[in-house]
Amino acid sequence: MEEIWIIGVGQFGALAYHRLSERGKKRRFVLVDPNKENLLRCEGPHATLEQSDGVVFLSKGLGEKGREPDWIIPALPVHLAAEWILSRLALEGVHRISIPREIEPLLPNPMRGSEGNIYVSHADFRCPDDCAEPRDLCTATHKPRKQDMFDLLGELRINPFQSMVIRSYQLGPGIGGYRPKQLFALLEGVEQTSGPVLVSTACRCHGVITALERR
Repeated sequence: MEEIWIIGVGQFGALAYHRLSERGKKRRFVLVDPNKENLLRCEGPHATLEQSDGVVFLSKGLGEKGREPDWIIPALPVHLAAEWILSRLALEGVHRISIPREIEPLLPNPMRGSEGNIYVSHADFRCPDDCAEPRDLCTATHKPRKQDMFDLLGELRINPFQSMVIRSYQLGPGIGGYRPKQLFALLEGVEQTSGPVLVSTACRCHGVITALERR
């Protein structure tokens, strides 16, 4: 049976759970959120509820024997992949740094978050929450799709940064996730890099970028 961890059970995490659990495929879910009320909205026979901070849960649980899921769905208001790397490599001196302003002209519709991340999107409008992310045409505009965001961010060249991207795959309408092996590959890449790194998570249309460096 396929196991899916949904990290964050607010609006989008709950939507992901209900859509995926109703599709008929045999799945079990681990739902993680610090808010008990959020979790109780998603009670079900194949759902395990974990009241915990999402980053803490992932840091402690991922990689333990018998605790590796098939998919991880990040649905919390932080860059989960980057925060997980920070938690794993904190003792090695890896920390967040500012993303240089020179990067913004290279990005589509960039927006800086309060935590220092940059959010990017090919869309300058609100996307439908059930987008199927078709390969060739945008669901909303029906125009040819632009370069996949995960490729665009992977090709970023801004000295002295290296760019590393984890791709979010479509698991259902409006639902993206990645496999644990992708996270561990990203972790290994950061571990083997001595200079600053731009760590991104992206699907075809949207992405988030965090800058990291080892002291």
